[in-house]
Amino acid sequence: MRVPSSGLGWLFALLLTFAITTPPYASADEPAASTEAPAATSAYPAKDGFDFFSDQPVEASQIVQLPPAKPAWQTTGGPIALLAFFFALNLTIWRLVPFSSHSIDINLRNFPPAAKRGIAMAVVIFGIAFVFGASEISYQLNLHGSASAYFEQMSLGKLIAFSHAHLFGFTTSFFIVGIPFSLQFNQLRVYQWVFPVGLAASLTDVMSWWGIKYVSANFEWISLFCGLLFTVSYLWMLIGLLRVLLFPEVIWGSDKDRAERLARRQAEKRAGR
Repeated sequence: MRVPSSGLGWLFALLLTFAITTPPYASADEPAASTEAPAATSAYPAKDGFDFFSDQPVEASQIVQLPPAKPAWQTTGGPIALLAFFFALNLTIWRLVPFSSHSIDINLRNFPPAAKRGIAMAVVIFGIAFVFGASEISYQLNLHGSASAYFEQMSLGKLIAFSHAHLFGFTTSFFIVGIPFSLQFNQLRVYQWVFPVGLAASLTDVMSWWGIKYVSANFEWISLFCGLLFTVSYLWMLIGLLRVLLFPEVIWGSDKDRAERLARRQAEKRAGR
């Protein structure tokens, strides 16, 4: 007997439906799957009062632990002690090397042209380096928001290398500029303070960076004070040297040969008449 094609198609569809809807036989070692729907997550807080779905901030003290506040003898006494170190260092240098008017008499105007050109170029190049250093400070402050945030993210190794490079740079620049400046103006007591004070300020500034990172942000005031101090002292020496080396016709009251040069100028004017 031949089965109609329509009846055969109906039988195949029935068997396919039965195969899909019937679950497979479970093994004797496997537990039967539960037909119950999972319980809905409760919208109410747990017994300990913590609501996982709440938008309220966590107030448990065990979750957020802040470091204890540092005592005032560190946050306030530390910067004061570093400032006292700066003045004590200058006082010690003054005691060990007092001012003497009977020092070597050198006039940079009498130096060979190559020496005067080289000293003038070195002074200007170190001045440019200071400008780049100041721009780096401005960039880092804008990037991190404050000096304390900048030094906080700096690792110990980087701070060691940072201090090493700046101490060498400060010492070299002040040595190259301070020696000829002090020799040129050896007759003025006040001018003999510019070189050592600027160098002491640069050392104290580097020490304040460690205080900013490990003690308190109040050390920023010491860094600011010392930064302004050694910048002013360097500009003072830079202007004095460039005037002597590049503008010999300019006569200031600080020149050791001021009287001689004024007399020579008056004689030249009378001879020109």
